[in-house]
Amino acid sequence: MINVILCGGNGTRLWPLSRTLYPKQFNKLISNQSLFQMTALRNQGVCDQTFIVSNEEQYFLALDHLEELNITADKFLLEPMGRNTAPAIALACFAAEEEELLLVTPSDHIVKNLDQYTACIKEAGQLAELGYLVTFGITPSYPETGFGYIESRGFDVISFKEKPDKQLAEHYLDQGNYFWNSGMFLFKAGMFLRELQKYAPDIYELSLEAFNHSKKKERIIRIGRDDMLAIPSDSIDFALMEKSENVKMIPSDIGWSDMGSFEALYTELPQDINKNTDNEQHIAVDSSRNLIISDERLIATIDIEDLIIIDTPDALLVSKQGSSQKVRTVVEKLKLRKSDLCDNHVTAYRPWGNHTVLDSTENYKIKKVIIKPGRKLSTQRHYHRNEHWIVVRGTALVSVNGNESLLRTNESTFIRMGEEHSVENPGKIDLCFIEVQVGDYVKEDDVIR
Repeated sequence: MINVILCGGNGTRLWPLSRTLYPKQFNKLISNQSLFQMTALRNQGVCDQTFIVSNEEQYFLALDHLEELNITADKFLLEPMGRNTAPAIALACFAAEEEELLLVTPSDHIVKNLDQYTACIKEAGQLAELGYLVTFGITPSYPETGFGYIESRGFDVISFKEKPDKQLAEHYLDQGNYFWNSGMFLFKAGMFLRELQKYAPDIYELSLEAFNHSKKKERIIRIGRDDMLAIPSDSIDFALMEKSENVKMIPSDIGWSDMGSFEALYTELPQDINKNTDNEQHIAVDSSRNLIISDERLIATIDIEDLIIIDTPDALLVSKQGSSQKVRTVVEKLKLRKSDLCDNHVTAYRPWGNHTVLDSTENYKIKKVIIKPGRKLSTQRHYHRNEHWIVVRGTALVSVNGNESLLRTNESTFIRMGEEHSVENPGKIDLCFIEVQVGDYVKEDDVIR
C-alpha cells in the first residue's frame, strides 16, 4: 500500500499563521510536529511507501520536515500550480502500478484514535482489493456546517451532500446515517483511472498527457506548467466520487479533525481555567474562552470573551469566535491589493535555508539569512541595489565576479550592483549573516540568476 499525501492548499483559512508558500500543514500548531509530519508518521505504520504530491514551491519544505523524522519519501510529484484533487490523484495513479493500493490522505488533518484508524484502513483495503473506490466517512459529533456529508446505508454510499446550513446539519445528525466527508480514499490505481476515464475523460486524457510529458529524475516527477494549466480544475468528489457506482464508505470514528478553522484549532490547544488558550505571551484579566496565539509580543486582554487573536510579526487578526470562516474574505482583499502578506511570512523558506526581513523601506532592506551546511545560493546579480554582508555565525565561501574568499564571524563584504556573486556554506553548522540592501529598488524581483 502506498500513502499518497496531498500537500496542496492556499493557506487561506488559517491566515495569518498560514500563507500560500507556508500553508497550515507545515505549521507546528498543536505540538512540536507539523500536521504534515503527523500525517507521514501516522501512515508509516500502515503503508509500505510514501508518495508526496506537492506544489513545487513546497518541495523543500516537505523534504525538511521528513528529514526531521528520518523519513525518506519514495516519490515526489511536483505540480507547478494546483488544479484541485482530481488531477493530483490522477497524476499519482499514473505513477503507480495498476494493482497497487493507494491510500490518499490530505496532509493537514488530525487523527487521535490510531488503533481505530488502522482498523478502518484494513477494512477499506479489503473492499479496495475487490475493486471498489473506498472513502472514509467520519462519525459526526455535532452539526458542523463547514463539511460536506456522505449519506450511506452500511458500506453503500447513497449520496454526497454539499455543506449544509445549521438546520439541515442537525437533521443529518438526527438521521444517524450521515457522515462527514473526510477527503481520504483508498483504491487500486488502475481502478481509479478506469472510473476517471469513464466519468471525467477530459481530466483523464489531459492528466495522462501531462504525466507523459513530465520530467522524471530519480524519485522526482515534475509536471510542466502548460500541461498542468491545460487540465480542468476539479475535486475528486465532483469529478468522480459523486458519479461512480463503484464507491463504498467506511464509517470511521477515529478522533478526526481537518483543522480547517481557528475554532477547530482552539479545541485542540491546551486551555487555562478560564478556557483561554494556554500561552506564556498572554496575560488575561477577567477574560475567558479566547484563542490567543503570539510567539513574540506579549498580549494582554481585559474583559473580553470569545475572541480569536492571532499575532504574527507582520499581521494581526482579531475575530469573534464563530466568524473565522470570513478570513477568506480578508485574503481576497489582500490579493486585490497585490499584497505579499497572502504568500509569505516575514521568514521565507528556501531549499538552502531561510531569510527573515528585519526592516524594510523604499530604498533599503535588512535581512537575516541562514544557509544550511553544504548548501549554496544561486549565482546572481542585481541592477538596482548594493549589498553588505556581515557574518554573525559560521563560515561563508563568497564568490564575487569569480574571485573567492572566506568570511568568518564578524567579517564582512560589499557587493556592488551589477557584480556577479554567490555564497556557500562549506562548514558543518548553519551560516548566518546579516544582509543590508541599499538602492533605488529593493524588491525580490531585482534578481538575475
